[in-house]
Amino acid sequence: MSEDTSLTNAVKLAAGISLTKAVKDVAGRRAWFIDEVLDAHDDAALGAFTPRVPRLIAACARLAAFAVLTLAFLQATSTSTVLDGQRGLLAAAHSRVALVVGNSAYRYTPRLENPKNDAADMGVVLKKLGFQVIVGFDLDREAFEAKVREFAAALKGVSVGVFYYAGHGMQASGQNYLVPVDAKLAAVSDLNAEMVRLDLVHQTMEREAKTNLLFFDACRDNPLVRNLVRAVGSPSPEIGRGLAPVESGAGTLISFSTQPGNVALDGAGRNSPYSGALVRHLGTSGEDLNAILIAVRNDVMRQTDRKQVPWEHSALTRRYYFNPADRMLVATPADHLRLSEASQAWSATKDTANLDVLDAFVARYRDTFFAELARARIEELRTPTAPPGLAP
Repeated sequence: MSEDTSLTNAVKLAAGISLTKAVKDVAGRRAWFIDEVLDAHDDAALGAFTPRVPRLIAACARLAAFAVLTLAFLQATSTSTVLDGQRGLLAAAHSRVALVVGNSAYRYTPRLENPKNDAADMGVVLKKLGFQVIVGFDLDREAFEAKVREFAAALKGVSVGVFYYAGHGMQASGQNYLVPVDAKLAAVSDLNAEMVRLDLVHQTMEREAKTNLLFFDACRDNPLVRNLVRAVGSPSPEIGRGLAPVESGAGTLISFSTQPGNVALDGAGRNSPYSGALVRHLGTSGEDLNAILIAVRNDVMRQTDRKQVPWEHSALTRRYYFNPADRMLVATPADHLRLSEASQAWSATKDTANLDVLDAFVARYRDTFFAELARARIEELRTPTAPPGLAP
């Protein structure tokens, strides 16, 4: 390059276009913030404003300045693209609605200890993941149906619906039923009068949302089944153990805490084996749902000595991520290590009734979703409850 040739002219000679046009072609409309800088120099030699500095040095200076501007532009564009993507994902998250139900305080059968805890923890993790969550605890038939109607109304126009249920469930004549806390089931005619049919909730979801995810920790050994057998007068093949297999339409996945016809454990700690594993993996994994359910299945089989095998029917048409941001944000090894530490600490802490221990946990792991679980546990311990009992 001679002293009489500017960098702009060199670009024109080499490419047949001006430096400004080259940048505009790359940057598009977003390059407005460097137009003023480059336009001011495109038609003048660098020596016009640097009379005492050799033009070659000035040209290099301009090249360096251009590189800085280009780097700034690329960084701004990249950041903007990521932010735009995250805004889109956030908007998608807000179009996701979940109904979470946990029935523990059954009036005519012994109390189940964990469904209410399981549902509370599931509600926490879904809210953390951006879902609108409708929660119901210890619902009788009337309250259960009211929650389903509220859920159906909230589903209109959303992209994803989630239904999670923990409590008693049963099958009769191949039909699955979820059991409200006021069910007695003294006669066969009480099935439709006292129960909530799983398929009706399922059909409601598929009418409203394109993607539907249903999770049932509802295969616990149900004393009401024995009531129904007594009402029939003899054992009947129409009344089965656990829940019956369920099929779905395209875009739906249904996950059960154990295989069809089997019963699941309620668990000795705060959570059942299935719900505890599901909550833990949803809160920490960046994998898609199918990979999460494989991890849940392995955890439950390990905890139950392979007696309980979570099972699902899937007609999903794409990979589904509970936390879409995980596909755009790369966690550091330190992040993974901290989450792993928090997960192990919560496993050792979740059943404690010591508020000081829980407060210390929150203070140490406040930036993880496990701290939200600990806060829910603290609130539960500080809220007095009436002792459980059977209704007359």
